[in-house]
Amino acid sequence: MGALDAVAGRVAGGATVTFRPSGSSMVPLIRSRQQVVVAPVDPSKLEVGDIVLARVAGSVYLHLVSSVDPARKRVQISNNRGRVNGWTSHDRVYGICMTVDGVTRSGVARKTLAADSNDSSRT
Repeated sequence: MGALDAVAGRVAGGATVTFRPSGSSMVPLIRSRQQVVVAPVDPSKLEVGDIVLARVAGSVYLHLVSSVDPARKRVQISNNRGRVNGWTSHDRVYGICMTVDGVTRSGVARKTLAADSNDSSRT
């Protein structure tokens, strides 16, 4: 199980999680090891351009929503370099990225679920 799997488990359980993901697939939106805050999300409110924590084809990604299909209750997930990871159902979208290095992402607060706990663990 990878670091993002553990984060996904906590977010799916209702926690808002602060962590530092690694990798370059989301540059310049998220650079490797920048601090992000991910909160549980209402997937029905997602829009293209949202950054979500989601499972696609067995892997967990912190990537962009590149397309939405409300009729089939699914979203397409892609990195910020043009690679499409694939479609995933709403029940596999765990959270939405609220902040990157303390900067709040526009329009995300209305898309979160009420989270009872704040887990500031870092991975």
